[in-house]
Amino acid sequence: MYLVPAFAGLGAPHWDGRARGTIVGLTRDTRREHVVRATLEAIAFRTRDVVDAMAADAGIDLDVLRVDGGAVENDALCQFQADVLGSRVMRPVVDETTALGAAYAAGLATGYWDDRNALREHWRADREFAPEIDRGTADRRYGRWEEAVERSLDWARD
Repeated sequence: MYLVPAFAGLGAPHWDGRARGTIVGLTRDTRREHVVRATLEAIAFRTRDVVDAMAADAGIDLDVLRVDGGAVENDALCQFQADVLGSRVMRPVVDETTALGAAYAAGLATGYWDDRNALREHWRADREFAPEIDRGTADRRYGRWEEAVERSLDWARD
């Protein structure tokens, strides 16, 4: 089962403002746990969408993805993200880095820290996740995600 969270269209790399949220693969045996899992997996698939586009544009491969935000407290999400990307995922001790970034910016502005290099010393990893499934399996699952995305595109025509 796949959930495409196109509640207000899809951004990069699809750029379709008329895409709409979609769940495909429902059966009569589908339970809420399946929907929750599909939702977490959608976060990882959307991240791969963007990472793949960035890597192609920049001509580089991703070795490690540093993640943040409340969702990364979920170990299953972080592990699936590593599996889907085929790259390590590092979760920081402080996962709400938006607020921390604001504090760092204030500290830089007031001279509390000399420069941004001083801030790099503060980042600490909580846990690292390495891919556990083979690349072919990950790519097949991502291929099915891409099929689900195709079904969500150009839905809203009015």
